[in-house]
Amino acid sequence: MRTSLTRRAGAAMIGMLLAVLSISVPPAVAAAQTLTWTADDDITAYRSAPATAVAGATTVVFENSAATGNTTGMPHTLTFDTTTAGYNHDVTLNILASPFDVNDGRHEATVTLTPGKYRYFCTIPGHSTMVGELTVTAGGGEDTTAPTVTGTVTGNRNADGHYVGSATVTVAAADTGSGVKTVEYQVDDTSWQTYTTPAVITAIGDHAVQFRATDHAGNVSTTGSVSFRVVGAPGDTTAPTVTAALTGEQDAAGNYLGRATATITATDAGSGVERTEYQLDSGAWTAYTTPIVVSAPGMHMLHSRATDKAGNTSAVQMTHFTVVERPVEDTTPPAVTAVVTGARDTGGAYLGTATVTITATDAESGVDTVEYRLDSGAWTAYTSPVAVSAAGAHTVGYRAADNAGNTAAERAVSFTVVAPGTDACPDSDTRDTVIIDGIDTRVPNADTGNGCTVNDLIAERDTYPTHAAFVRHVESVTASLVTAGRLTPRQAGTIVRAAARSDVGS
Repeated sequence: MRTSLTRRAGAAMIGMLLAVLSISVPPAVAAAQTLTWTADDDITAYRSAPATAVAGATTVVFENSAATGNTTGMPHTLTFDTTTAGYNHDVTLNILASPFDVNDGRHEATVTLTPGKYRYFCTIPGHSTMVGELTVTAGGGEDTTAPTVTGTVTGNRNADGHYVGSATVTVAAADTGSGVKTVEYQVDDTSWQTYTTPAVITAIGDHAVQFRATDHAGNVSTTGSVSFRVVGAPGDTTAPTVTAALTGEQDAAGNYLGRATATITATDAGSGVERTEYQLDSGAWTAYTTPIVVSAPGMHMLHSRATDKAGNTSAVQMTHFTVVERPVEDTTPPAVTAVVTGARDTGGAYLGTATVTITATDAESGVDTVEYRLDSGAWTAYTSPVAVSAAGAHTVGYRAADNAGNTAAERAVSFTVVAPGTDACPDSDTRDTVIIDGIDTRVPNADTGNGCTVNDLIAERDTYPTHAAFVRHVESVTASLVTAGRLTPRQAGTIVRAAARSDVGS
């Protein structure tokens, strides 16, 4: 029962495949030879297949049966290729065979073969690797006759018979035996190459084109040749136009970083461009074929020119440019500092106002932005010194970024501001003028805003490690008082000079 069902299922499948593949078998004629193909369970190759045959009526046998080794009922086709270039397309054969079909997998067809090569394959999906070739020679024995090959030259010709602007060479080959396999040609004894389309020769001058053909039996024809001359278009007296374009990464000054690439373009509406040349700096004139890459640092001069087929040469064009070394990448953030100034009491608190001045420097790509934030506030662009007058303890954070995108780590300064009028110096020096080590400066010893006089802030009786340290202290105090409007710059200078003449800290 299982075998009967399997045969019926196989027959149904074969029927569907026959409907899809639409077998086409030529009408029967008297066959001079029989060629047999066989298949089995393999889907990668036919079990057996002929390699050669002679031209004429042929009986084709395709058997895919239990007798040829098919134990699974696998169907196969024998199909002749009628589309791929290089093969004969005059036989339409598409046989589907299976051990379960009405012929038990053995089929015959009669076809007429002609000299040349046929390609055959299996069309069932998954069997695409089952493919082969059949070489057919002329009846009566082995093909020993070489192909015939001819060449013709066409194009516009002048009164002398020369070709104007260009000549086109067309090659034709024929073979009545095994068929033409390849056609080759070469221009002016350069090198043989496969002929696929007519060759167009545009170079001005005398030329010779050789050609030959080979058939499938390996016979090579005698080499043929055509000779001719190509001349420029008559009356062309206009030289080509030539331009040079530069590309590459540039700096702000227009210099090319690392290298510059020059592309030369030449056009001619008359006889056409024959050659394009360039000269770099003091070098020799060189044929231009591909864009020119210049990487040597320094200034350069590029000359270019073009010549057409009539012999007209353009005026020399000149292009100058400079290549510089690509700068080393900047990976160092800016250096940034902050200084707090203002009048201070003896405890170091700033009287009324503390002024924060931020300075940023960058020796490579340069400073791009400077920012600060007061206490827990938002980051703000720094444009001028920041005056802080709110009483209490404060912290000013600051940072800077350079033009290469490097940002300095955040830094901060902390200080305290007290309200003016606070008596921070209950035991004030109340002398009328500022006196340092007995030197009377005649500058009023005014209250600086929180009960401390100028003499209190100068604190000449404090201990200083050196005289210079005392003078620097006085400079800082007077500068803060000038900023706060308590002293004039002239008064501050008088006090500093008195400190310098004193012996405090000596």
